[in-house]
Amino acid sequence: MKSVLEYKDYHLFMQDYYDERKRLGAFSWREFCKSAGFTSPNFLKLVCMGQSKLSKVKIDDVAKAMGLSGYEADYFREMVLFCNADKDEAKKAALLEMQRIALEHKVRVVDGEAFQYYESWKYPVLRELAPMMPGASPRDLADACKEHVSAEEVRDVLNFLVKAGFLKKDGEKVYSQTEQTVIGSKEALPIAIRAMHKEMANMAARAVDRYAPNERYFTGVTLSVNQEASERIAKELDACCRRVLAIANEYSDQDQVCRINFQFFPVTDKIKEVRHA
Repeated sequence: MKSVLEYKDYHLFMQDYYDERKRLGAFSWREFCKSAGFTSPNFLKLVCMGQSKLSKVKIDDVAKAMGLSGYEADYFREMVLFCNADKDEAKKAALLEMQRIALEHKVRVVDGEAFQYYESWKYPVLRELAPMMPGASPRDLADACKEHVSAEEVRDVLNFLVKAGFLKKDGEKVYSQTEQTVIGSKEALPIAIRAMHKEMANMAARAVDRYAPNERYFTGVTLSVNQEASERIAKELDACCRRVLAIANEYSDQDQVCRINFQFFPVTDKIKEVRHA
């Protein structure tokens, strides 16, 4: 069975533990539950099926029943908190603590790098800008950015981008992009990307007044949809984004970094019943 440090979902870990014990000899959900202090003989089965949650007060008992102690028990606790959390801040805190524990015990986890890449506009913007300005100093790169960033911040961002594999350093102050666009697990990325969406939306709001109409393009419509139309529109926006990227990639003489936000969201509740006069 894999180490607990290789899991991100405690339901899967507990199910694998049960299956392994069952494979090695007589073992039942009743025995598993009893060893963890539950009176219900199938509660942990319901937990593994996603039909119930493991409460905070029982995490340590379940960890002990599975033979976890020390850093493995700590990791299991954070994994439960991560899976059960409703808010992004709590999920992020638990996931980063899981990363810290795993890294300390020689298991490579890259979710923290994904969080850092998406925590500020500086990372994706400088990843695009630095290869366009070979030989530019951090001060030069900072001055080219519309949003405020210091030369020291630029230096730190570039160091991170190289270390994490987003940029390759080809010479003194000369960078090129790697093919790697983003790293991190499917569990981490949605949380990290939501933070970036919020920051870019704020930048878009400032852009309305910051730039002249000929320097920006804003448009929008308010429309009524049903579920099928909503799904088709979302797919169309994805396809449009891919077409926009293809257009940009046709050129090799880029001279500016821009951002496009596709925003499609509800502004009313769903109407459960349409009433006719």
